[in-house]
Amino acid sequence: MVCVTLQVVWFKRDLRVFDHEALSRACLAGPVLCLYVIEPGYWQLGDTSRRQWLFVRESLLDLAEQLRTLGARLVVRQGQVTEVLQHIRQAHGPFALHSHQETGNAWTYERDKAVAGWCRAHTSPWQEYAQNAVTRPVAKRQLAFKDHRDAWAARPSFSVPSQATFAADVQGLPPEQWPLDMGSDLVPCPGRQTGGRAQGLALLGSFMGRRGQAYRGAISSPLTAESACSRLSPYLAQGCLSLREVSQRASQTEAQVSHGSWSRSLEAFASRLAWHCHFIQKLETLPFMEHTPVWPAAARLHRPFDAAKFNAWKTGTTGWPLVDASMRYLHHHGWINFRMRAMLVSSATYSLSLPWQPVAQWLAQLFVDYEPGIHYPQVQMQSGANGGTVLRMYNPVTQATELDPEGRFVRQWVPELRQVSATWIFEPWKMTPALRQHVGWTPEVGYPCPLVDFGSVHRAAKDEMTALRAAHNLQSAALASGDSGSQKPLSLRASKSGAERRQRASTPSGSGKQFDLF
Repeated sequence: MVCVTLQVVWFKRDLRVFDHEALSRACLAGPVLCLYVIEPGYWQLGDTSRRQWLFVRESLLDLAEQLRTLGARLVVRQGQVTEVLQHIRQAHGPFALHSHQETGNAWTYERDKAVAGWCRAHTSPWQEYAQNAVTRPVAKRQLAFKDHRDAWAARPSFSVPSQATFAADVQGLPPEQWPLDMGSDLVPCPGRQTGGRAQGLALLGSFMGRRGQAYRGAISSPLTAESACSRLSPYLAQGCLSLREVSQRASQTEAQVSHGSWSRSLEAFASRLAWHCHFIQKLETLPFMEHTPVWPAAARLHRPFDAAKFNAWKTGTTGWPLVDASMRYLHHHGWINFRMRAMLVSSATYSLSLPWQPVAQWLAQLFVDYEPGIHYPQVQMQSGANGGTVLRMYNPVTQATELDPEGRFVRQWVPELRQVSATWIFEPWKMTPALRQHVGWTPEVGYPCPLVDFGSVHRAAKDEMTALRAAHNLQSAALASGDSGSQKPLSLRASKSGAERRQRASTPSGSGKQFDLF
C-alpha cells in the first residue's frame, strides 16, 4: 500500500475558504497543499473570455489572502492539470487529491476524466465533494429534488479545523506572474464587476440590508435591475461565495423583516436560489445540451446561420432600440438582467431566425457570470430548442414600452437615438425622411432599419413551431422539463461513450418555471 501524507486541495470554481468542504476534509487528513491551475486551453474556448479570467484572477488574489490568514499559501501553476500533478508527485511523493465536483462545459468534463485517469494510474485517491445540491450520481439521492436541496441548504457550513497544517515548500507563480491577457475579448468591458470574496460579501450585505427590498418588482426593467438585483451571480459562478451561505443569509433576513413587500422580495430571491441547483442538475443530466437541442425535432427549425444578421445582433445594430441597448450594455458591464437576456436570445433565434448555438456561445463570452448549468438550459428554453409548451417570443417594441417607457435606457446606450422624440424612440424606422434629417441622420450616418419585420417573422415562427409539434411526438421534450439525473462518478465512466456516460433519474417539481437570479 502506498503511504499518503500530503493532501492536495485543487481549487476550481470554489475560490473561497469559508464553507469549503474539500479544504475542511483535507485538513483533517494531513498537511495540505492549496493548488490552483491556470489552464490556457480552457481560456482559448469559444465560451470563455478575458473578462471572465480577470474576474477569476482578482478572486485568486483574494483567495490567497484568505489562505494567508490561516497560515497557508495558494500555489498557482500554469499548464495542464495532469502535468502539474505529476510535477508535485515527483517533488513530494504520493498524495491524495481533494476537490469539489464541477458541472461545467464539455472541456472541463474531459479534463476531469483525464485527472481521474491520472489518479488511477498513480494510485492517488481523489475525493470529490458536492459544493451545491447537484447530485452525482442522482441514484444516491434519497429525497425528491426540492427536499434534497432544502436539506442541503440547511446543513452547517464547513470550517477549517484549528489543527490544520499546510505545506510550505511548494513553489508556484507569484501574483505578478499571473497573466493578464489570458483569453480574449472582442469588445471591451470597462464596467465589469470586480472579483473576490470581499466584493461578494459587500454586495450580499447591501442586498440584504436595503437593495433587496425592491427586488420583486424591479428586476425586469433594465432601469432598476442593476440596483435591485443581487448582482451575486459571478461570485456564485466562481465560488467566491457559498450558495449555502447566501441561502441561509436570505432565510435569516426574511425571519427578521417586518413588512410584507420586503418579505415577498426575499421569498422570491430564495426561490430563485433554489432554481439555481435545479438548472445545473439539468446540464449534469443532459450535458449534450451544450451543443444539441433537448427536443430533437428542434434541429428541423429553419434557422440558417446568416453572418450579416448575426453580426448586427452581436454588435447591437439590429435596428430594434431596446435589443441594441441591451447588447451594448452587456458589452460594457458583462452582465444584464434576466428579462433582457431572454429578449436577446428571442430576438436572435425567433426574430432573426438564427441557430441557437452561436447565440449561446457569444453570450457565454460576454457574461462575466457565465454558469454553463444555467446558461445552456436557459438558451434552449428561450429559443424553443427544449420543446417547451410556451413560445418565448419578445416583441421589442412592447418590451421597451413596458420596461423603459421614457426611453432613458435606450437613449443612454444607443446615442444615435438621443435626439429622437418619444413618439419614435422605439420605432425609429417609421420616421419620415424629414424627421431623420431633423435629428442629424444621413443615408450614410444614422441608425439602421431592422433587417426583418418582427411581426411577420414571429407569425411565421409560430406557424412553423405549431406544424413541427403536430408532426413530432413531443414526449421527447419531456427531457427538458422532466427527468433530472446525473453524470456517473468519473472513476466509473472514464472509458464510456458520450451516450453511455449519462444516467437518467428522478423528476424535480415545477421545472417549467423560468429562472432568474441575476
